[in-house]
Amino acid sequence: MAISSWPAAERPRERLLAKGAASLSDAELLAIFLRTGIPGKSAVDLARELLADFGGLRGLLLASQQDFCARPGLGPAKFAQLQACLEMTSRHLAAHWERGEVLESPAQVSRYLQSLLRDREREVFYVLFLDQRHRVLRGEELFQGTIHSTHVHLREIAKRALALNAAAIIVAHNHPSGVAEPSVADRALTRQLEDVLGHLDIRLLDHFVIGDGVPVSLREQGGW
Repeated sequence: MAISSWPAAERPRERLLAKGAASLSDAELLAIFLRTGIPGKSAVDLARELLADFGGLRGLLLASQQDFCARPGLGPAKFAQLQACLEMTSRHLAAHWERGEVLESPAQVSRYLQSLLRDREREVFYVLFLDQRHRVLRGEELFQGTIHSTHVHLREIAKRALALNAAAIIVAHNHPSGVAEPSVADRALTRQLEDVLGHLDIRLLDHFVIGDGVPVSLREQGGW
């Protein structure tokens, strides 16, 4: 049965408008994006099938163009629309932190960093530069590496912090393996960075390691 034949209170779009997007399931949100189904399947039925095939919403969002477009009801136009939505979300998050937002809690920061770095295929080293009141001056991806490691230049971090007149920084990097356990090298790097910044009167507030689960804060683990 086509969604247009459903009672109004059960249609995803109408429910979203009445109760907000958070009230919808992954399949219902995806159905709104798809707009239409295929012969014999409503948009919701198609969405459920796609989520099952890709292992959930995250798997679908990370699918290659070839895998995405090979599915019935999808194609290059839908893939382009999805990539545009993802990029707008990324830019919205970045703009949120670049408007002088005050960082209020490690949880707030970890959620942002997770959304930014979790699904990267290679290791990325990211830095949030802060003023004396811990307002964000800028967030920058300073180094990229391989699937196993990133070569971080402490001198470059310090130079950038001085150029932005930062009073403090928060750093983060991802583990493409999905395991967010800090390595011995991660902890050694953090100690070295804190020492370098300390001579410049710049505080290192935290170092987050991003994986598939909850981001790990080295500060909350007792330091480095």
